[in-house]
Amino acid sequence: MADTTQGSSSFWDGYKEFWSQRFAFLGNYSKFVKREKPVRSWSSSDVEEFIAYDPVHGPVLKTAREAVQYSVAGSALGAVVTAGVALKYSKSLHGAGLSLLAGGIFGWTFGHEVANHALQLYRVDTLAAEAKFLDWWKFKTEGSD
Repeated sequence: MADTTQGSSSFWDGYKEFWSQRFAFLGNYSKFVKREKPVRSWSSSDVEEFIAYDPVHGPVLKTAREAVQYSVAGSALGAVVTAGVALKYSKSLHGAGLSLLAGGIFGWTFGHEVANHALQLYRVDTLAAEAKFLDWWKFKTEGSD
């Protein structure tokens, strides 16, 4: 009988390599997430200071923060409309509650897509801007790189 462990091992190694390339962006955040002491919280004025400090990544971060408003509005609108329709047709409070949750999730996603196109987020690298902000914030609060 042939030994298939070598073939299966190389298959899984290729599979892991494929997905590690797809999720390589998680490495940008690992130095902020995998810490003994968490990064200190920041305020809106700190974000505004970074926006003024970095002329490249600052405006991108500001646009990404504006996109959240679209998602929040979409979530609220989706939740209310979906729950209203469910309540109107089913007359069931638990159905309306579940559709409130589902509508909120769908609305958040739809609002994010609207923001992506309206603010042209597909043209910029918001992940890099967020990582630069976290690097800047860590340097500002801890004084080391």
